[in-house]
Amino acid sequence: MEDHFTVAQPDTPLRRQLNGTGTSRPTALDAFRRARHAFQEGQRIDMQTLAAELGVNRATLYRWVGSREQLLCEVLWSLTESSFEHELHSPPPATGSRLAGVLTRYLQSVVAHPGMRRFLEEEGEFALRLLTLQSGGFQERILTLVRDLISEEIDAGRLDTPIPVDDLAYTVVRIAESYVHRKAITGEEPDADRAGRVLQALLPPPPAPDGTQVHPREAHSAATG
Repeated sequence: MEDHFTVAQPDTPLRRQLNGTGTSRPTALDAFRRARHAFQEGQRIDMQTLAAELGVNRATLYRWVGSREQLLCEVLWSLTESSFEHELHSPPPATGSRLAGVLTRYLQSVVAHPGMRRFLEEEGEFALRLLTLQSGGFQERILTLVRDLISEEIDAGRLDTPIPVDDLAYTVVRIAESYVHRKAITGEEPDADRAGRVLQALLPPPPAPDGTQVHPREAHSAATG
């Protein structure tokens, strides 16, 4: 399988400051925070408006963040990380796959988010390209995140699969994306619940020694002592 996880991403002042390696100057992070707030409020991120709010010209703003696409990628990734962090600390479901449950709740939060609803409705084809193509910067990170989660589930004994981890991560992400971007792909509305049913079938918990299915809460309790 082709390696999907090693493409170098464009270096910008915003990327360096988000990684904690840039200067202490707050301007690029201020642009990010304002853009993130606007997105969460369901507003379109407009670079001219953002530059005016910051009191800088557009050339400076573009130098800070790279492009509107790169800024949107950072905003969307920050929201994705926050959502996964929340879901991973939520109680596991009583039945079915813990990982599939985490992914389903994440997808439900995506399609319910005011900013994502506007983004998918008004810029659906652009959103599809930005979030699913490797060149956008988001795809590499979501694949890595899901691959790491799958590896953790396997190590904890909560998932037993014959599919190689990289292949499984790629498949899981593609399934999730197809249900989020249904409007741009098929004209239908996004459907996190249907994605969740498919993911439950793809990521079942391993059977117990007596052949019954291990519930995620039992597996989680055993793995955490």
